[in-house]
Amino acid sequence: MTASSSRPSAPTLRYERELLRASGLTSLACADEAGRGALSGPVSVGVVVVTSSTKSAPQGVRDSKLLSQERREELAPQVRRWAAAWAVGMASAAEIDELGIVAAMRLAGHRALAALPDLPGTVLLDGNHDYLTPADQASLFGEDVVLVDVPPVVTRVKADLRCAGVAAASILAKTARDDVMIRLAADHPEYGWAENKGYAAPEHMEALRQHGPSPYHRVSWSLPTR
Repeated sequence: MTASSSRPSAPTLRYERELLRASGLTSLACADEAGRGALSGPVSVGVVVVTSSTKSAPQGVRDSKLLSQERREELAPQVRRWAAAWAVGMASAAEIDELGIVAAMRLAGHRALAALPDLPGTVLLDGNHDYLTPADQASLFGEDVVLVDVPPVVTRVKADLRCAGVAAASILAKTARDDVMIRLAADHPEYGWAENKGYAAPEHMEALRQHGPSPYHRVSWSLPTR
């Protein structure tokens, strides 16, 4: 197998357009998360809305994990201009500790959907788990949190690799979260967040052993101790 043939093909809007045609929808929200596995910082959910008239995604759009930080930062403003609408929602480390990561992802996703000018007809999620829908758990979030009436959700495994809308959402989720971690790094340089973005890099783990957790760490997780 050659290097070019082993490289994933560029995602397209083919599946998104099929969903729009099959259900007669006028809009479809494509969503993906970033920061689920980090030790510190928020989890973020990016949402990109596409319609039947949305043109092909900007050249170079891929799952954010396949792109360098520099390339993601170049593509993010292009994605924002291209999308019919977009938003990013976040849940903090403290909310992750209080609610658990899946419920925190739900909260972040609802915050992103609430920030859109209009709710879409359907949401396309990467993976095989619908973490947005269970509205019967609304009491979990307390009286101060307003959850949206989530449209029907479609899940698709590897949608971030195959669906341009989901790949674009992953870029927005990742760059927005990276910006948060870089800002937090200015006050907590010992953890190396500007480089590792809160993930379990060796220097981050060693800093936790030396300094203990910051207010932005997920202390309910199994963190190294001093």
